[in-house]
Amino acid sequence: MSQTDNAADIVPIKRPMRWHIFVFMLPAVIVYSAVMVLPLIETLRLSLYNTVDGQPAFVGLANFKVLFGDPRWAHDFWNALVNNLIFFVIHMCVQNPIGVALAALLSVPKLKGVAFYRTAMFLPTLLSFVIVGFIWKLILSPIWGVAPWMLDLIGLKFLFAPWLGKPGSALIAVSLISNWQYIGIPMMLIYAALLSIPEEVIEAAECDGITGWAQFWKIKLPLILPAIGIISILTFVGNFNAFDLIYTVQGALAGPDMSTDILGTLLYRTFFGFQLQLGDRSMGATIATVMFLIILAGVSLYLFVIQRRMRRYQF
Repeated sequence: MSQTDNAADIVPIKRPMRWHIFVFMLPAVIVYSAVMVLPLIETLRLSLYNTVDGQPAFVGLANFKVLFGDPRWAHDFWNALVNNLIFFVIHMCVQNPIGVALAALLSVPKLKGVAFYRTAMFLPTLLSFVIVGFIWKLILSPIWGVAPWMLDLIGLKFLFAPWLGKPGSALIAVSLISNWQYIGIPMMLIYAALLSIPEEVIEAAECDGITGWAQFWKIKLPLILPAIGIISILTFVGNFNAFDLIYTVQGALAGPDMSTDILGTLLYRTFFGFQLQLGDRSMGATIATVMFLIILAGVSLYLFVIQRRMRRYQF
């Protein structure tokens, strides 16, 4: 019998369908759909409708034309978008580099008190944003805050100013408060990435005479670039969904003079209304749709462009 006949007699093994996998996944799919997917679809649908003569009517992209074309709406939207971009850039330039530096310090061999430092720097992340906002408002208060007193101890009280009350510095101050609270997240992710580098790579670098910070820049940093990319996209998504801290510190009006207004606070005032301003569900859904499209564009850019170029650094 030839080898061709033997190959023809081979019957492929049919593996049974594992229905139990779908059964166990079904509750999570139902909950996720009810909490995330359906509200998202309804928001996208609502952005295409408006109230005409007291009845909901399909208006297509008319709401988007109002948002971008009407002077009042366009002014508030572009102001919030620019502030959101500044908010994101400050996080990328302050929070993430400091998080990488702290992770590099924590990964130094034989460093004493690593567990204490790691816990202390990650602890603010576990605090409620309401507590963080209230505490920092007290600290930076020019009347009863401790910031003027602490600067006076070192002879720098002249540098103190009501940073949260000045339009030019309020957004920077709130951004730095947010950096302080969430700096533990990039630190822990980078720290985990550094610990996952194989010992063989480090030993080979030491045999070549690459030690200390040179080892970090030339060996470790390229290997943790995928983790840095993940942190960057998480920062992007988190910042363009931000609302809670600014609402706690500066209120729904995001003062002073809308200087800390971002897309999240603009969405809140538009959808739910505030003080004498009535809520507009259609325009609120329109702003939410624009936020979703911005986040979708940023995530797609990372997944299909940036991540592909970083794969060569992965093991």
